[in-house]
Amino acid sequence: MPARVLYVRLPCNPIFPIGVVYLADHIHKQLPQVEQRIFDLGTVPPLDFQRALATCIDEFQPTHLVFSWRDIQIYAPVGGRGGNPLQNAFEFYYALNPLIKLRGAIGGLRVMLAYYGELWRNLGLIRQGIQHAKRYCPEVKTIVGGGAVSVFYEQLGRSLPQGTIISVGEGETLLAKVLQHQAIDQERCYVVGQGQPRDRLIHEWPNPIEKTACNYDYIETIWPELEYYLQGGDFYIGVQTKRGCPHNCCYCVYTVVEGKQVRINPAAEVVAEMRQFYDRGIRNFWFTDAQFIPARKFIPDAIALLKEILRTDMTDIHWAAYIRADNLTPELCDLMVQTGMNYFEIGITSGSQELVRKMRMGYNLRTVLQNCRDLKAAGFEDLVSVNYSFNVIDERPETIAQTVAYHRELEQIFGADKVEPAIFFIGLQPHTHLEDYAFDQGILKKGYNPMSLMPWTAKKLLWNPEPLGAVFGEVCLAAWRNNPNDFGREVMKILEDRFGRADLETALSAPIPEKTGRSLTSV
Repeated sequence: MPARVLYVRLPCNPIFPIGVVYLADHIHKQLPQVEQRIFDLGTVPPLDFQRALATCIDEFQPTHLVFSWRDIQIYAPVGGRGGNPLQNAFEFYYALNPLIKLRGAIGGLRVMLAYYGELWRNLGLIRQGIQHAKRYCPEVKTIVGGGAVSVFYEQLGRSLPQGTIISVGEGETLLAKVLQHQAIDQERCYVVGQGQPRDRLIHEWPNPIEKTACNYDYIETIWPELEYYLQGGDFYIGVQTKRGCPHNCCYCVYTVVEGKQVRINPAAEVVAEMRQFYDRGIRNFWFTDAQFIPARKFIPDAIALLKEILRTDMTDIHWAAYIRADNLTPELCDLMVQTGMNYFEIGITSGSQELVRKMRMGYNLRTVLQNCRDLKAAGFEDLVSVNYSFNVIDERPETIAQTVAYHRELEQIFGADKVEPAIFFIGLQPHTHLEDYAFDQGILKKGYNPMSLMPWTAKKLLWNPEPLGAVFGEVCLAAWRNNPNDFGREVMKILEDRFGRADLETALSAPIPEKTGRSLTSV
């Protein structure tokens, strides 16, 4: 029987499914005889999930099922899953008013039920898909991968059906080998029921592949739902310019999922991919890299890409990305403005150079400020989102005041209305330095379940330790009460009222104390 691959993207927010699309494109280029179909449950009403999946399998009769699972962990200051998980948690843990605490408990219960409901639903859809596909191919092969699976691959192995191949990180070479009946024992994967995953499997480097422009004329023939993401033209469509991240930020799992080796996609191929969308009416692009300019050695590649865009007639596009602003140059700033960058995110985490070092972020806050000034001088007039994650390592009143000073300086550069502080509290993830630190400090014990949302576990995984945990809880509750529609700016205002604003030079040059007892350097 000729191979027929059905990609099932499990339900998630309507974010362009670039991973599945690139996987199908790669297989088509390597094995053009393989028939493929992409089925995106993100475009299907929830009540129709099971029926729609069964209908798709009946029509396509796959020999191979590839499930893409994007989201599991939910610690974020955004709505969804029946409410705001961060607000519910803070109300439950920190509110003094018993009615507010009760509201947080009820909201948290809704979130918990929705969370476990989604887990069970997705596992049920996988089992349903396998059983239904066996009507047409009793030996159907199943691979489960995606962002969520790559992080929680050990835990999911206990719940997925026997024989399921669990893929960690990129899946192109794995799927190609499965389709060609080749051995997969050296791939970043394991088979449920056939032994345990290799120790530190996620830390193994992915196999490099040569990336060319995705063929969306072909993708359109196997993915009827593509038009869903193009209608109206208001989506930022994902385009990848590179894979990998060379850094060691203490809380981030990107560097192990994608690997530390940065692999650049040729500029001409990236632009050719953008052109296909441009010709379909798309004008907004999101560069989906872990970081658009991950290190200074990759500045020439970014310059080459932006110059390649300038050589086209795509003069009315806009684009956005995560950017390490310490790697900007005046030339890059000019090119960013000329090519239409109208939004970017920088995850500085803290405005204290001392804490930036302790979290292994690897950048200089003074350089970030200067580069932001260069970007403003180049004519950038749009929105900047600055991600702050308070109370990660060694936070104290002095470092809070330093972060306030740093943020106010960014407002001086871009304008207070253009700088949007995004307040996060780290959701501790497996395989990170922060997890090792939590073990070292006795906050977590080996063998804990990182997928648990039970209150006694969730309070540890939603990283906000004492002695400042209750303080930040109080601040955030006040911000939601005072100005819920501008939560981030209200948090910064309250922090400044309470802790003051340090001298900027102190924030930029604060030395690491010789002995704190809570350093990551020993982990």
